[in-house]
Amino acid sequence: MNDMTASLTTKFSHSIMSRTKAAVKEYSMIKKGDRIAVCISGGKDSMLLACVMRELKLHGGYDFEPVYMVMDPGYAEKPLSQIHHNLDLLGIDAHIFTTDIFAASEGDRNPCALCAKLRRGALYSQAQSLGCNKIALGHHFDDVIETTLMGMVYGGQMQTMMPKLKAKNFEGMELIRPMYLVREKDIINWRDEHGLEFIRCACRFSERAEHDESASRRQLVKRLIADLKKNDPQIEMNIYRSACNVDLSRIISYKGTDGVVRSVMEGFADDADC
Repeated sequence: MNDMTASLTTKFSHSIMSRTKAAVKEYSMIKKGDRIAVCISGGKDSMLLACVMRELKLHGGYDFEPVYMVMDPGYAEKPLSQIHHNLDLLGIDAHIFTTDIFAASEGDRNPCALCAKLRRGALYSQAQSLGCNKIALGHHFDDVIETTLMGMVYGGQMQTMMPKLKAKNFEGMELIRPMYLVREKDIINWRDEHGLEFIRCACRFSERAEHDESASRRQLVKRLIADLKKNDPQIEMNIYRSACNVDLSRIISYKGTDGVVRSVMEGFADDADC
């Protein structure tokens, strides 16, 4: 066991491993006999996810088989070399496959959204070919609350990033997010504790936008949450709980699991008294 993994059972036992185990248990993410494709993008979140899933396999009491998987969507030589270096450093033997997703996304009006969609499909497809029934992604608690708030502010909808999902176009496949309750600051602390360096998105579009922080809606929302937290330390948890404590009697309209939109007016007669 190397220092990066060992620290997950010591210094970061509570902040990372305990919260991962809590999410996995609360949302029933892992079942006996699962073969799970652990998807590694090369960033800090997915690299930590690989270490966390290995620890769950070895000492977490879960009977499953992790398959570590890296997709190269068209990385330049430097970021790809960094990924290989970190895999060796962390002792992770990963299956690496290549796609042309960066090139396919670049001319689109919304390249990031298209890239994300193509990536997800490629991950499901590759995982299925490796005999997996689930894919695990490295999204964390901050991703969840930022996505929830972004949906309200920019999308005009109330929805959140789910801890697990059934794939629509890949029968029998599921997506899980084991680090759903892990805070980003703790991931950063783990990274810095060991002096690790990870890649960011590494696509040409993100490189152009990297120095224009105002162009990123997620960065704006991240700053908004940080500002609100200065006056109320419970802000982050309140945003999370807002998606857990939905009162349908106080919602103007909502879409059911059957896809039908229902309005609060359905409960009122036209001639009802005030």
